[in-house]
Amino acid sequence: MRRALMILICMVLGAGVYYSAERWIVKRAPEEVSVEMSKIEKAQQMIQDSYVEKVDENLLLDGALKGMVAALGDPYSVYMDEQTSKQFHDSLDSSFSGIGAEITQQEGEFIIVAPLKGSPAEKAGLKPNDVITLVDNEEIDGLTIYDLTSKIRGPKGSRVQLGIKRGEAEKSLTINVVRDDIPVETVSHQLYERDGAKAGYIEIKTFGEGTGKDVKAALDDLEKEDLSGLIIDVRGNPGGLLSSVEEVLGNFLTDKKPFMYVEERSGKREALTSGSKDKKEYPIVVLINEGSASASEILAAAMYEVEGYTLIGTKSFGKGTVQQSLELGDGSQMKLTVSKWLTPDKRWIHRKGIQPTLEVVQPEIFELSPVQSSIVLKKGMNDERVASLQRLLDGLGYEVDRTDGYFSAQTEKAITEFQKKSRLKETGEVNTSTLKKLESTLELYKKNPNHDHQLQSAIEFIARH
Repeated sequence: MRRALMILICMVLGAGVYYSAERWIVKRAPEEVSVEMSKIEKAQQMIQDSYVEKVDENLLLDGALKGMVAALGDPYSVYMDEQTSKQFHDSLDSSFSGIGAEITQQEGEFIIVAPLKGSPAEKAGLKPNDVITLVDNEEIDGLTIYDLTSKIRGPKGSRVQLGIKRGEAEKSLTINVVRDDIPVETVSHQLYERDGAKAGYIEIKTFGEGTGKDVKAALDDLEKEDLSGLIIDVRGNPGGLLSSVEEVLGNFLTDKKPFMYVEERSGKREALTSGSKDKKEYPIVVLINEGSASASEILAAAMYEVEGYTLIGTKSFGKGTVQQSLELGDGSQMKLTVSKWLTPDKRWIHRKGIQPTLEVVQPEIFELSPVQSSIVLKKGMNDERVASLQRLLDGLGYEVDRTDGYFSAQTEKAITEFQKKSRLKETGEVNTSTLKKLESTLELYKKNPNHDHQLQSAIEFIARH
């Protein structure tokens, strides 16, 4: 009988594929365990008896367990005390307050997997593969991913300041994010028409409890039209429940191949199959990018390797391990990597990601963050913030003569033109009101489907087929 599997949504937490804990078997001899436990107990007693200050027994136990799991060197295996465990489960609610980004840990660095679409993190300009270096100007070395979570999350309306290292840039960015309620609304849909072709579009933001049902409702609504094809968008989707992925795939895959395998340390593999019998008569495109992780990669790999559906976008994140959550009886728990998941063709995509069938890169402006400055930017200044401003103006179609950070006369002219178009006071200087208008203009630009090269490529693909 298939063991229960689930992929947990972890907004501002490390995500992955999880076994629900049905049993845990100790495979060593009792006397071996007894010797090792007596060693731990002896060390604990020595500290309690001899350390210069009084020590809380529970604090020592939590520290021992945390260190034991940390010694594995696996960012997805973590010990959580009672408080952290509660925080972890709270993050799975239908909504929570935070910044709306998923974070993982790799080689000692905390990395943004993906900001949720429409989240404060996305609006502030956080990108997949951004490395967090500071939180509110405090160092984060030595923290677990759950320690980091407690620093980043907070009440709605409060602000958190993140130090960010992006790509090969020498200078770090400082990005301020205003926390907000993050509702988990997983599915939206609409219809695009081009040259007489009708392309249905379903966006899946995460794979939550009701996602399978919502996708089916969206599909039923779209199929009332004479569809020429369908686009499924999982860009920036950090993961979700495996049961939801399976429900979604059941609409599109036949059972000629498993949609994934789970491989244990012993090499034993368990095949998971979809129950569908019929393949859609129209072409299907799946949109992926570097923020598509875990459950999204299961869907993308299955759609491509089982039915040959087209993948458009950029390489996905690459998360291919399975964790098991183990309750320890006092409210604490341990999350332990116990296996891998493989694609239908038995490929392990961990840290490799999934390559699209057709690679399409977004315009450079999609990679830009809103300009943040506590001072007025004006002619004659030479600053990285001015360089960001110039790149943004260029992306929005304003004429600039340089993007090296020197606030030139032409930069001043471009700002004046922007202010005129935006009905702001035409000063040629960048104050708070101009920054806010630039931010909202950038957000609207990115939301315009005509500027989305990957989406437009998918619509064009369907129109040609």
